[in-house]
Amino acid sequence: MPDLNQPLGGNTMPRMGGPATMMRLPTQDSAEGLDACFVGIPMDIGTSNRSGTRLGPRQIRDESRMIRPYNMATRAAPFDHMQVADIGDVPINTFDLKKSVDIITDTYRAILSHGCIPLTLGGDHTLTWPILRAMAETHGPVALIHVDAHSDTNDQMFGESVAHGCPFRRAHEDGLLLNDKVFQIGLRGSGYSPDDFDWGRDQGWTVIPAEDCWHKSLAPLMDQIRSQVGDAPVYLSYDIDSLDPAFAPGTGTVEVGGLTTIQGLEIIRGCAGLNLVGGDLVEVSPPYDTSGNTAVIAANYLFEMLCALPGSAGKANLRRP
Repeated sequence: MPDLNQPLGGNTMPRMGGPATMMRLPTQDSAEGLDACFVGIPMDIGTSNRSGTRLGPRQIRDESRMIRPYNMATRAAPFDHMQVADIGDVPINTFDLKKSVDIITDTYRAILSHGCIPLTLGGDHTLTWPILRAMAETHGPVALIHVDAHSDTNDQMFGESVAHGCPFRRAHEDGLLLNDKVFQIGLRGSGYSPDDFDWGRDQGWTVIPAEDCWHKSLAPLMDQIRSQVGDAPVYLSYDIDSLDPAFAPGTGTVEVGGLTTIQGLEIIRGCAGLNLVGGDLVEVSPPYDTSGNTAVIAANYLFEMLCALPGSAGKANLRRP
């Protein structure tokens, strides 16, 4: 067995130095030989309000430099059990969203052909649809845990069917999802009609609005979701705007009354034990958070996703009395 890659430690190289990769991991050009990988999609041409998510992957990587390889809460030690690397960014066409969608699908076909589990640094939420196309080709239709302030089930935006508000409508139309195993968590804000959230319910999806999450632990919810998903392949898509803007202002479409960072951790840690086949963290827009804290949260959530993967040797859904 080859030596497993390790993040560059802070006692070996000061945190402000070293490679500008996710957790200062080694990088390689493809997913060959990897159990899991980090990959960026520097894209914001699908956004409808404030741009800047094209800069998200780079800042998430930069703010990941403080993360250590052992998860003290879940006891996951992913780098002791899996070969992980940063494989760089998808070369999207910054002038053509529809071409970029096909580029993303082709890239993820190649990643999945190596049996590697991709964790994606976004980038606007359009990117999840083309990733799910590749996922379904490999695994068949997948269960979905979608954490977001918005349902992203618009049929069109400005007459276009490809945009960051449409990916899950397109995924449904393409038959990429197991409709009785789709969960949307944290939806909130104003809308144009009840159909904004009810469309998913009409497809058999479970929609949990943010108001149902206020002032409570989400660990029991994740117990229910794990029971319902079972051993089906499941994809986790986490939009940073699911969090209240008090925690994560660095995004394009903020909504008040969102989740806390603790609830976000409960959701991701609650995915341990599921057959996770991939995940993404999207909609980080660095220009709107000069502190960098939004990207710090995103980097830590991506590490938590890695710790929740099969084979990370963590304790599923660790809860305290």
